[in-house]
Amino acid sequence: MSDRREKRPSDAAGTAAAPAAKRAREPAASAFPTYNDAPDLAPKIRLLCEILASSASDVEAALDDADVRVTTSDVEQVLRFSYAHPRGAAAFFRWAGHRHLRHQHSPYAWNLVIDLLGKNRLFDPMWDTVASMRSQGLLSRATFASVFSSLAANPASSPLKAFVEMPRYGMDRDTPALNSLLSALCRASRLDDARAAIPVARAEAGTRPDADSYAILLEGCEAAGDAAVAREVFDEMVRAIGFDPANVPAYDSFLTTLVSSGSSTGLSDAMEYLAVLRRYRCSPGEKFLRAALSAHLKARELRNAEVLWEDFVNRRGLVPDQDMYSTMIMLQGTLGHAEVVVKYLDEMTFNGVFPNTDTYNVVLKLLLKGRKLREASAIFREMVKNECWPNEANCSLALRMFLDTRDWETGMKLWNCMVANSLPPLEENGNMLVSKLKDEMLPEACKYAEDMIDQGIRLSSSTLAKLKQSLVKVKKVPIHDRLITKWKAKAH
Repeated sequence: MSDRREKRPSDAAGTAAAPAAKRAREPAASAFPTYNDAPDLAPKIRLLCEILASSASDVEAALDDADVRVTTSDVEQVLRFSYAHPRGAAAFFRWAGHRHLRHQHSPYAWNLVIDLLGKNRLFDPMWDTVASMRSQGLLSRATFASVFSSLAANPASSPLKAFVEMPRYGMDRDTPALNSLLSALCRASRLDDARAAIPVARAEAGTRPDADSYAILLEGCEAAGDAAVAREVFDEMVRAIGFDPANVPAYDSFLTTLVSSGSSTGLSDAMEYLAVLRRYRCSPGEKFLRAALSAHLKARELRNAEVLWEDFVNRRGLVPDQDMYSTMIMLQGTLGHAEVVVKYLDEMTFNGVFPNTDTYNVVLKLLLKGRKLREASAIFREMVKNECWPNEANCSLALRMFLDTRDWETGMKLWNCMVANSLPPLEENGNMLVSKLKDEMLPEACKYAEDMIDQGIRLSSSTLAKLKQSLVKVKKVPIHDRLITKWKAKAH
């Protein structure tokens, strides 16, 4: 790195902050990845990282004493794991270049030094390194992307000033560079600064925003949850570049922001803007669809949700993910269309989106509450086949409903599944099973009663008393006597 010092674009703003404020914003070392996070790191790389982490008074002397040769790849690896020790990392970079690489570092290694210095708010050394890179013709847009990101993370610094002064380093202030600046500002939650950068860039450098510029700003609005600013940015975008069917990310973020704003009119506003986009053959993407479906579920508005589903899924060919299917399943079910949910479940499998335990449980609950017991029985069998188990509420509800409708076979299969997988509540449901079976399937009732005793599942005295009444009727009292003996032995 050169000793040449220039006036840095961030210096003026950086000196304005009080020392206490600067200390409060210092990044924590724990926020950076270290060699301890990489258990399979080569011994040589680990040794070099340990030297940098040791805070040795003379890093270069400690590195000489280690007596290891390093390659370009070694330098890159060590730098990646030394963000928490920026001064040691910079000394290692100088040492490696002088001792081993004839000062021929890779552009990636140079950019790592820029990044780790910037992330640690060491802006003077960072700009020295930028100047050194310029002298070697190694500066790139990626270098300034890192610079913008580090400056944006420091509220006292001005990445816009760095953008304006890029020509001092032989770099163009073109639209991709502007977009890199906007992205850094939005990631740092500096949306207002990002918006303000566009007229400055246009006035200072003649740099015009493109579709990506507005997509970045609208993503920033989405992250900030600011629907009012999103509308302003959308209007600016339409005036500047018009409607573009390829600008899906911008439309996706804009409409998602409206839907997720929490406003009572957010969903209806988004649908109105969607109608406008359709007139220009433009469309948002799946992020909006996911948010809109959730909003329709909350509002219990099935018709518009079905219109969206038909448009995006059936007409445009968008493949829904598991969350989208689950939302439609819940919407149909909560509005009493339990028979339709199975269709969505079949579509999921057809599209290669396989239901998980949560989705199956939603479907099973809706079918049970809709008293679609034949379909519920089929779903339960499919769940077990795919090693997905009913939750506690569904176990109790399903077992009671199957037994009340005398679907003994499914009821017993459900109980066997519950026992095999320790699905609660076993005590409550086991006693219910025995009580329900005793009148029409007495041998099975006795078998399950004995199994419960053997497995340590508490069989109540009232259940045993009911079982005894049924056994007395068929003159099988000895079976009860054997069960009561086992039961008392287990109790003690």
